[in-house]
Amino acid sequence: LKLEIPTINLDGEVTVLATVPVVVQSLKSCALTWQKLISRVLEEQLKKVPQGNGPLAEIDLWREKNATLRALTEQIKLPEVQKVLEILQEAESEFIGDLQIVLSDLNKYHMEAQDNAKFLSTLERHLKTLSAGSGADVISNTIPSLLNALRMVWVMSRHYNKEERMVPLLERISWEISARVRRVVDLPTLFTEDIAAAKFKVTEAKATLEQWKKCYFTTCIQVEESGSERYWKFDVKRLFEKTDYMASICQELHDIFQVTEELYNIFIPELTTVSENPKSIAELRKEVNIIISPMEDLTFDPFSMESAHDWALVKEEFREDVIVEIVKQIFVQNLKAPPLYKNHPPVAGAISWSQSLFRRIQHTITRFQEVEELLATERGKEVKQIYLQVAKKMKEYEDQKYRQWRERTEHMLPLLLKDTVLTVSSATEEPVTTKKSICFALNFSPEIQEIITETKYMEQLGLPVPEMARYVALQEDKYLRYTSKLKAMLDRYHKLMEMMNEAETKLLDDYVQELWRILKAGHRRLTWKSVGIGEFIVQCTQTIGKLELLVHQIHNISEDISSKLRSIESTNLFKFPHSKNGDKLPGAKEFFDDVKCEQVKDVEHMVRKYSAIPQLLIEVEGRVANTNSGKSPKLASYYAYWEHRIYQVLTQLIVKNLQAFNAAVLANVPLLQIEAVLSVPEVTLQPNASEIEKMTLQAIQDCVEVTKHFVRWMHGTCIECPPQYVKVDEVVTFSFYSDVSQSPLITEQAGLITQNVHKLLASLNKCLNQWKRYDLVWKSDKGAVLDRLAAEKPACVIFDEHLQFYMKVAQEVTQRTLIKDEQFIRLQLAPLASAVQENAKSWVMSLGKLLNELAREELFKLQDEIQVG
Repeated sequence: LKLEIPTINLDGEVTVLATVPVVVQSLKSCALTWQKLISRVLEEQLKKVPQGNGPLAEIDLWREKNATLRALTEQIKLPEVQKVLEILQEAESEFIGDLQIVLSDLNKYHMEAQDNAKFLSTLERHLKTLSAGSGADVISNTIPSLLNALRMVWVMSRHYNKEERMVPLLERISWEISARVRRVVDLPTLFTEDIAAAKFKVTEAKATLEQWKKCYFTTCIQVEESGSERYWKFDVKRLFEKTDYMASICQELHDIFQVTEELYNIFIPELTTVSENPKSIAELRKEVNIIISPMEDLTFDPFSMESAHDWALVKEEFREDVIVEIVKQIFVQNLKAPPLYKNHPPVAGAISWSQSLFRRIQHTITRFQEVEELLATERGKEVKQIYLQVAKKMKEYEDQKYRQWRERTEHMLPLLLKDTVLTVSSATEEPVTTKKSICFALNFSPEIQEIITETKYMEQLGLPVPEMARYVALQEDKYLRYTSKLKAMLDRYHKLMEMMNEAETKLLDDYVQELWRILKAGHRRLTWKSVGIGEFIVQCTQTIGKLELLVHQIHNISEDISSKLRSIESTNLFKFPHSKNGDKLPGAKEFFDDVKCEQVKDVEHMVRKYSAIPQLLIEVEGRVANTNSGKSPKLASYYAYWEHRIYQVLTQLIVKNLQAFNAAVLANVPLLQIEAVLSVPEVTLQPNASEIEKMTLQAIQDCVEVTKHFVRWMHGTCIECPPQYVKVDEVVTFSFYSDVSQSPLITEQAGLITQNVHKLLASLNKCLNQWKRYDLVWKSDKGAVLDRLAAEKPACVIFDEHLQFYMKVAQEVTQRTLIKDEQFIRLQLAPLASAVQENAKSWVMSLGKLLNELAREELFKLQDEIQVG
């Protein structure tokens, strides 16, 4: 496109040339040519539309417009053209107005084309990726960026901020996304691929279509929040109707692939290897391939809304095919172990299952018949034939199940009703020795309940049932009531027997035997056809109730006795005296005397509790034997049981107390004190070790002899043995002492205590050996030593050495630790230290006196010599 430049000479001033008619006329002619050319170009450009359905065609269109209009605009700006326009303007030509309008339009459309080309070029990279990019993730990342770029164009552009511009562009983008989905979801190709890969593709395609719509609405919100006065209020149906339809088709394709995959999984290779008829498995796989074959050969585009009716027919055919096929496979695979509804019995449940499957395919065929186009196809005829075959097999299956059940019920039910109501694990007639000699159990066969349930469901299915089965089913409530009461009664019986220990079972043997006699009628005489089952239950329940009451009464009394025995067993026979005057502890004799004194008080309390036990046993005798003698033969074993319990309690009493005493001996807590004294020529304990060991042995003996106060009962009674006079002056009382004292546990504990006390006293004696370093103080013969010194008359230095030694001893002993705590004994060393100190001081006084005498003698001699001289 090129503007024709006039050949006339235009040199000179514009005002001059504008007055020359020839020049003006020539320029008018030229300008008219320009006007026609520009008008034609503008008209052509305005009529131009994008060459293609995609958004890139829109960009190409505006680039082409921009290039064309820019070429004309640049020519208008040439100096020669501008001078022509100026001359015509100066000449005030009437033509110049029309030309100026055309030039103004040219400039306007050029500016628009230039602006649009510039802003749309910012979208080009995203649109190319959308068109030719590989991978769904690339597209997913592109859509948000593209819409963000569109939002910027809408906000900043002077021309693409109008609905008539933006909506067509969005439509083209929507078309591009749809076209891409079509290329990816190509049905003939998809059905030849791996099913998992096909599912993945349609899922990605659906996600892409949904993301496009989601990102659009997100951008709408962003435009509103940006403060722009122009919102995106576009026609949503126009933009997304097709993509939404395509997304729904993708979901339906995914469901089809899912069902196909599940059908294939029914016939996995592992099933083929273990199947009795692998060929039939292969045939079934072939049938699945036939079901999906119409999808591979579609003659229309399923994504086209115009083909919605055709696609619906294909879907319906597939669905009905699948239903018939699935029902067929469910039936074949579960023949031997059909899935049952909740609470359904096996046979009636299997028949119900088969009938429910039949109703499902019957509904399918009914729908086929409603849509004539489906049954008219070859596949429709095949489906109908399969339906008839499956229906026939189902009917044969139901008939066989019913026939087998009826025959078995007519044979088994009379036999089951002849069963006794109870069974026993032991039926010995001998007196029992253990509480579990006889265990009764309910003998109601589960088969009876199953027959009742089957009968009820068979009648619901409209099938005839045997008369006896109907009669039993009508009596179901009665059987349930009987079984429930029998279970409750047997539970009470077994719980009651578990409650009783061996001694109580022997004690109540007569009552238990009577109960067993009544219960045995349930496993010998009564059957499920008997009319006396209700009376039997009442009689058993009443007898058990009476025995329960008696057992509870005996248990209450037993608990009283056990409480007294626990009190006896927990008695502390070694109550140690507390220290007097703060730190001062009792002496050894005082300590053991106090323990003995407290022991006597406790024994009185224990004996009172022990003496109350026979009266409680007499109370048991009154309830069991209706006597109160304390010597009932029926209770002989029960008396023996409690006497043995008393022996165990007394043994534990002594063992625990000796253990506690031994622990107190070993604990580093002083309980008594003894003194270390000087008994010339030895340092010794007071009381000495032998006396302390004797006191300890006596305390142990006193503890064990507590059991002498518990008098034994006469054989077969709970009456205390009276004293036995062996000789006139010798009385023997039978107590638990003779048995308890021989217990190895008690002997062992007594030995441990004496051994530990002996070790402790040996350790204390070893401590006293340290004082032997001062034994010269009390072992030396003071008279002999002083006589020798008087005779020798040694120098004063010798006297000084002796004096220093004894003075040092007197000082040292006061600085030593005068209290030693070891285990349960506190050793007071102060008396020993005082004695040693007194002896040392005595030596000092004696030596001082001797020295004084010798000095006086020497002084008098010196005086005599002075006088003589």
